[in-house]
Amino acid sequence: MALTTESTPSQGLDAAARLKMLRQMLTIRAFEYRVGEFYERAEMPGITHLSIGQEAVAVGVCAHLNRNDYITSTHRGHGHCYAKGAGLVPMFGELLGKANGYCRGKGGSMHIADRETGHLGANAIIGGGIPLATGAALSAKVLRNRGVGVSFFGDGALNEGILLESMNLAAIWNLPAIFACENNHYGEYTPTDQVTAGRLTLRGEAFGIPSAEVDGMDVLAVYDATHAAVQRAREGGGPSFFVFDTYRYLGHGMSDRTRPYRSREEEDEWRTRRDPIERLRNQLLEAGHTSESELDAMGEEVRAEVEEAARLAQEAPFPDPEEVDRHVFAD
Repeated sequence: MALTTESTPSQGLDAAARLKMLRQMLTIRAFEYRVGEFYERAEMPGITHLSIGQEAVAVGVCAHLNRNDYITSTHRGHGHCYAKGAGLVPMFGELLGKANGYCRGKGGSMHIADRETGHLGANAIIGGGIPLATGAALSAKVLRNRGVGVSFFGDGALNEGILLESMNLAAIWNLPAIFACENNHYGEYTPTDQVTAGRLTLRGEAFGIPSAEVDGMDVLAVYDATHAAVQRAREGGGPSFFVFDTYRYLGHGMSDRTRPYRSREEEDEWRTRRDPIERLRNQLLEAGHTSESELDAMGEEVRAEVEEAARLAQEAPFPDPEEVDRHVFAD
């Protein structure tokens, strides 16, 4: 079943709401660049995967969610975490292995979780968060609390059996679940169209789940597409499936520097013509909602906020070695 995404509830958003979206995307990008610096300076343990370029999906989807809603994320999940309400200091703290991190430094970049904001966790396993979000949707239905379970996953998970199993259950049980695929066109180093057959939305349509492909580089398009789906889920209308067309500007991971599997011309095309931050910035200026000087000031404030959070995380203590086996539920 194709999902109609022609309504434009974003037209009802005032300037303050649009500026909030812009600020969130700016913050995510500044955070990601700062994480990259930490990694380059060997100040953080483990590895990390940056989502620079993909900010619009996290912000546009999470704009409809509240504390009663749950999300699951991926190895490229810092943006989801922040958009769902996480704080910068404990996010940095987690990446740096500090005691003030969301998992007291034990989860790292790929396993941040914060139940207080409804974030059930990032996951290093491809598609690993999908059944968790589906389970959260089941709990919301049982509890009748109008909650929604949203699973963010990449195009690499489209061929994982757990996605189809979760979609099947969500459809049969009419769960308030949103399956949000961020198609950045590369599964690690392999173009998606070389390993994934068929029209991508057919995976949801095969189960009778309303499905749509959306411009994931336009935060207002993401907002509009998910508005009705979230409302329908809250009212007992069942699951939805979205394929958000997006792009990561940098490599798969920090060791993927030269990106020989794609051209610089391709990257420049996405950066210069479809950048989500520049698109919203230009829309705000054209509508007269703000000025260049106000937007420049916002950018400076965001950079200062991110840098202060990074400093506080750096100064925080490491967890006591005696708690190495505390809060660990499996081995």
